[in-house]
Amino acid sequence: MNRWPDMDDPLQAGIWAYLPDRPQAGREGAPLNGLSFSVKDLFGVEGWPLRASTRAPLPPVTDSPLVARLLDLGATLIGKTHLHEIALGITGANPFGAVPNPLGHSHVPGGSSSGAAASVALSLCDFALGTDTGGSIRVPAAWCGVVGYKPSKGDPLWPLAGVLPLSPTCDHAGPLARDVPTIVRVQEALSGQTITAQSWKGLRVGVWNPEGWLNAQAEAALLDMARFLERMGAEVYPRAVHLPDMLDAYSDIVQSEAAAVHAAALALPEPGFSAGTLALLRRGAGLTREQVEAARERRGSYAALLADQMDGLDLLLAPAVPTPAPLTGQEQVAVGEGPVPLRVAVLRLTVPFSLLGWPVLVLPRPTSDGLSVGVQLVGRPGDDPRLLGLGQTLERPGPDSAGSNETLLP
Repeated sequence: MNRWPDMDDPLQAGIWAYLPDRPQAGREGAPLNGLSFSVKDLFGVEGWPLRASTRAPLPPVTDSPLVARLLDLGATLIGKTHLHEIALGITGANPFGAVPNPLGHSHVPGGSSSGAAASVALSLCDFALGTDTGGSIRVPAAWCGVVGYKPSKGDPLWPLAGVLPLSPTCDHAGPLARDVPTIVRVQEALSGQTITAQSWKGLRVGVWNPEGWLNAQAEAALLDMARFLERMGAEVYPRAVHLPDMLDAYSDIVQSEAAAVHAAALALPEPGFSAGTLALLRRGAGLTREQVEAARERRGSYAALLADQMDGLDLLLAPAVPTPAPLTGQEQVAVGEGPVPLRVAVLRLTVPFSLLGWPVLVLPRPTSDGLSVGVQLVGRPGDDPRLLGLGQTLERPGPDSAGSNETLLP
């Protein structure tokens, strides 16, 4: 059984952006009956406020057809979760207080879908709607010890209508849950099609293990998963893929588009954003058209590079985060090459697949200190059903609805 949300619980106080007096019940007799969900406070919900975890004024947002569809499919909507302010960050920081990391309260949960990850990790709901622009589903999933799924860019099952945008070029909507079968159940309900468990036998898996970008725990989790997939019958190529840091394209595109979204607030004498968010938006607003076009050209080059690197491979195995979750307020992490700014260390691992729109399933991997890292299983654009079928083969549901897993994973 899931726990009932409680705003008086100090552990939950930072999670919920809005809790109604009673949840919105899903349609009876529908395929998702018995499942509850939360939504990141970027999604428009009829009659509910939308603040995006900021004190700044926001552009209008219509109601989300995805939320309406999930309700019609029988899922019960619990409430709205906090996020990193306007989704422009990877720690979960916002002006309303910290979202806890359920695995270690002094550590960041990851962002921007911080409350989404915490709400499922704490068994407050069965799945959560999040968004992912540069890692915002995948990073909190890995750090909070849950599963995250970023669909292919433009997947009609996961529409962005009724979602406050950050970057139309890179934004994705997707779910987080405690196990893969829950995500598969939601995907099946949305599509009306069965996700078939897939065999790993003979599958060609390339491994992206960027030298110096991981600490020992993250690298061990990646290599353990590579060996496990080999035992499952996959053909694993340990050094098949080499991707560069793509932040030079990503940052200019995302920050310029975010500044355009929030242009009305930025024109005010006091926009209302926290200092860090405001600085990024001001930077984006200050970029010239030529600078943004150059970033888009680099994005095109990176798209060609990734396609070339994946030639002859069926799937990519990559790290999801460089280290376990850092402490709140920590600005650098120690990886193989030495201390690296947190934003750079994290986003250079996740950005390629949201910048270029490839589908990703993140599986958490526990560490010996009680925290979590994770791995990314990256499929080709549009190959989402097979990616989820492969994930389903690795994990089967536990005996109770609280989401404890009987897992085949190492």
